[in-house]
Amino acid sequence: MEQLWAHLIKVQPDPDPWVVGVSALAAFVLVGFRMPWQVTRGLITIAHEGGHALMALVTRRKLEGIRLHSDTSGVTLTRGRPTGPGMVLTALAGYLAPPLLGLAAAWLTEMGHITLLIWSVLLFLVCMLLLIRNLYGALILLATGGAVFALIMYAPAEVQQVVALVAVWILLFGGIRPIIELQRKRRRRQARDSDADQLARLTFLPGGFYVFFFLVVSVLSAAFGAYLMNPL
Repeated sequence: MEQLWAHLIKVQPDPDPWVVGVSALAAFVLVGFRMPWQVTRGLITIAHEGGHALMALVTRRKLEGIRLHSDTSGVTLTRGRPTGPGMVLTALAGYLAPPLLGLAAAWLTEMGHITLLIWSVLLFLVCMLLLIRNLYGALILLATGGAVFALIMYAPAEVQQVVALVAVWILLFGGIRPIIELQRKRRRRQARDSDADQLARLTFLPGGFYVFFFLVVSVLSAAFGAYLMNPL
């Protein structure tokens, strides 16, 4: 166990500035352009639904399962009081999860704990797999988890570092775009059951306030994450 723990917390050297810059550019392309976004949005959805699930467990709601769909949407099924703090916090957690996870991952990266970060991602995916209730979701998590496991087992440290950097930037950038897309759908009245609108029904604040709150948290997380990742 001591050897395993030493392996997990070992510190890798700081990446070269150009590596950080190129990884940020790659993540921006993967998030900013339509075709690659169809893939990376699925990764953001995993973090989104994981946030709902984690908060449901923390607030002691009964977690019935998670579904991930081929259109990159998802749903987390919980049971308990339809109102109250637990329901509010569970609804809040979805859009906040990707940027906050990205910020935490940026901190681990800045500390040089790339190995710990990758193993944490694998553990997160395994826990979600136990909660998945549809075949497509299970296949997506198995494919993603298998890729992470292969990265751990076969990729050299330098490759692990680059992949980790790209993944962190994807979480930071990718936490912003779904919120913008959400507001566009709300303007067209196509998202009446969105997290923001559910929160509006649960509280005295309008849905637009929650969209703005999500956006502020995601932008600040991206900015502070970029500050942490800056090697200069």
